[in-house]
Amino acid sequence: MTIEDSYNFRRIHERLTTSGLVSAEQLADLRRQDYDAVINLLPETHERAVADEAAIVRGQGLDYVYIPVDFEAPTHEDLEAFAHAMTGRAGQKVHVHCAANYRVSAFYSLYALRNGLCTEDEADQLVRDVWNPAEFPAWSAFIADERTRTIRPGDTTIEEGGARAGPLGSGD
Repeated sequence: MTIEDSYNFRRIHERLTTSGLVSAEQLADLRRQDYDAVINLLPETHERAVADEAAIVRGQGLDYVYIPVDFEAPTHEDLEAFAHAMTGRAGQKVHVHCAANYRVSAFYSLYALRNGLCTEDEADQLVRDVWNPAEFPAWSAFIADERTRTIRPGDTTIEEGGARAGPLGSGD
């Protein structure tokens, strides 16, 4: 069983994958799949969290970042920690996960939008492919608040170097 078999798995591009729950077996196979790092947004107190996840990942020589995001109350500080973790691993092959790929898809869509890696519509699609934040008031408010920090009124396309950035940061 590979990481691609994890719950709500998504391949954003060649060097970035996301998912919900993962197993110890899937984590233990990441080096063989050429991953460099794991970013975990699932609090270790979650009933389905992998015991000793950090040790499993680091034991393969991979980088491990733990940002426990409370599903009921995501914060700007959580997003900033995520953005810092992503930026610090630019060029590496990274897997980011949580319980259902809800936290991850929301955080990555905001990160991608902020960094000119996608349009607002593409950011929305990243999330909608997995879930509907409107069903979770804390998340719809969080996403709206973070977008006001990122997007100027009327902006629908993010540009980088005078040309539209590739879809979802793939560099295309």
